[in-house]
Amino acid sequence: MNKNGSKVKGIFLDLDGTIVDSKEAYVEAAKIAFEACGQKPPGEKAALEIPRRLEQGFTISDIVRVDSKKFLRVYFETYYSITRKKTKLIPNVSATLENLSSKTKLALITMRFAPKQAITKELERFGISKYFSHVVTALDTSKPKPSPEALIACVKALDVEICDCIIAGDSINDVRAGKAAGARTVAVLSGLFQCEELFKERPDLILNDVNALPKFIK
Repeated sequence: MNKNGSKVKGIFLDLDGTIVDSKEAYVEAAKIAFEACGQKPPGEKAALEIPRRLEQGFTISDIVRVDSKKFLRVYFETYYSITRKKTKLIPNVSATLENLSSKTKLALITMRFAPKQAITKELERFGISKYFSHVVTALDTSKPKPSPEALIACVKALDVEICDCIIAGDSINDVRAGKAAGARTVAVLSGLFQCEELFKERPDLILNDVNALPKFIK
């Protein structure tokens, strides 16, 4: 991307790890799920490894040594029930969204299997729902990221061309989805994935967090 600023017509932002810090919710959900299955909860590092692997479709059998179906049922039920209380905004994100929304249209794409209304309520709690023209959750698509389906839905909703859009997120699936759709890609280091992992996906830009994005947008 142009260091002097690129003109874009739409920015698609991930939620967890990009707009909000969900680590506390991930750890709490793992703790409750392990206890429900009779296993001592592991440390924070292992707990945060679970959502990383689940997003990539990797096994968690070496971490979860119990009935995985029961574990995941409790894990997801707990996670979705506590996100509104346990997530918190990445510092300074409100000002960043206000800045970006003054320049271009914003959409939110999340891999959470939650109704759009639930996500909107969470955004309203943080006072940032007004910045988003469209919201897509995993329930709105037949295939979640890294499929480009959610991005294509946003393009139609915002009435823009995908080549004029950027997707910004903390995971390798955000980058892969963007590349599959034909959008420019921005990876941020505020979530669960490390710089080395994201670098291998060859995003157009890697930033410490989304707050650095406005200076690259005209």
